[in-house]
Amino acid sequence: MPSAMPSAMPSALPTLLLLAVPLAAALSAGLILRLFPLLQRYALARPNARSSHRVPTPQGGGIAVVTALVTISGLLIAAPEIGGRPDWIWLAGCALALALLGAVDDVRPLPAGVRLVTQAVAVGLLVWHLDGRLLPGLPLGLERGLALVAGLWFVNLTNFMDGLDWMIVAEIVPVSGALLLFGLAGLLPPLPTLVAACLLGAVLGFAPFNRPVAKLFLGDVGALPIGLVTAWLLWHLATAGGLAAALLLPLIYLADASLTLAARAGRRERIWEAHRGHFYQRATVNGLTVPGVVGRVFAVNLALAALAAATLFWPSWPVTLAALVAGLALVAGLLRRFARAPAPAPAEGAAHP
Repeated sequence: MPSAMPSAMPSALPTLLLLAVPLAAALSAGLILRLFPLLQRYALARPNARSSHRVPTPQGGGIAVVTALVTISGLLIAAPEIGGRPDWIWLAGCALALALLGAVDDVRPLPAGVRLVTQAVAVGLLVWHLDGRLLPGLPLGLERGLALVAGLWFVNLTNFMDGLDWMIVAEIVPVSGALLLFGLAGLLPPLPTLVAACLLGAVLGFAPFNRPVAKLFLGDVGALPIGLVTAWLLWHLATAGGLAAALLLPLIYLADASLTLAARAGRRERIWEAHRGHFYQRATVNGLTVPGVVGRVFAVNLALAALAAATLFWPSWPVTLAALVAGLALVAGLLRRFARAPAPAPAEGAAHP
């Protein structure tokens, strides 16, 4: 577990990391403004079985998000205080490969097998070049195999959860913001801290366009690489001694997507087909508004970030166990609320209580 006393950070580095947020936000928003007419013309997302929208809406905002993330992090990584350029090259290359896959799939849907194999290659290449060990008691090949499965699942669950306006924002902003703060406190290496700052800024730049009712969707071109980058960041947090924190930060996504997949598999449904069975999707059917759903997700994510911070700044088994139990209780309560059936309407002529 990490030391309770964070290591000192070079004096110029915090300023550089904080500067990355507005730079990435400005580039992301600027690119969206430039690309919007093209996306509106050539990349309309039409409603399907999974959609929460009712009218065709442009998608592809992820082009701007990923471009801003890669560009700003690529420029700032030249600073000697950060280092790790080979690791960044593999991360950026694999993220761009998934962005290309997502862009093609957004325009002309690909077979599920093609998507999965391509994702596995991109995730596998990144996993092969990971630094550090999370489970040193296991053979390296087995650990990397588990990391491949986990990374592939995280890429897809991020895509699955991008089915509601501002849902990605409500998840990624608290997670990347927490990782940036952990890095500024010396609990995360400079390179993943820089990537977290750029991811935070890029998503913030996209957020105004995706505000309910959204004028622009992220698309697979953004959801897939964002999932990969977030998984990579959580890996670095876990290998830096923050395994509990790395589990707490994405707990809503992990629980909703995993429980939904298990339930659909148990019903022998085709799990690769579009659907509206996620807890957050059922919540809108059960009477909650979109802002009500994403607001609750955002609030719980802030609480999870606080619990993750507690495990890092007070690294003891009682604190870690209490944080994990509290996090599970918060997420269970949220999903239970989302799944709750609406109260029956009173019969005609009946008095309200």
